[in-house]
Amino acid sequence: MSPPFFRKARTAPRLAPDAQVRQGRAVRAAQAALGTTDAVRDFLNGDNPGLGGRPLDLAVASEAGLLKVEAAIQAEAWARGAAS
Repeated sequence: MSPPFFRKARTAPRLAPDAQVRQGRAVRAAQAALGTTDAVRDFLNGDNPGLGGRPLDLAVASEAGLLKVEAAIQAEAWARGAAS
């Protein structure tokens, strides 16, 4: 007799479909502009005083937040390019 099948409990709530789309757009924009996985993770998950919070949270929350995050990503990419 095989052991019973147990499904792992979900610990985090699922994002709404529109929030998932915004999250994906933010991540793809950061990947395209910032290049490295570490740079993308640091930017999206770090506190950004200019945005008033964590960029990924802002992008997921609303379309307006996503647009601000996309602009900040481009500014960050430009600043990194100017610095090198």
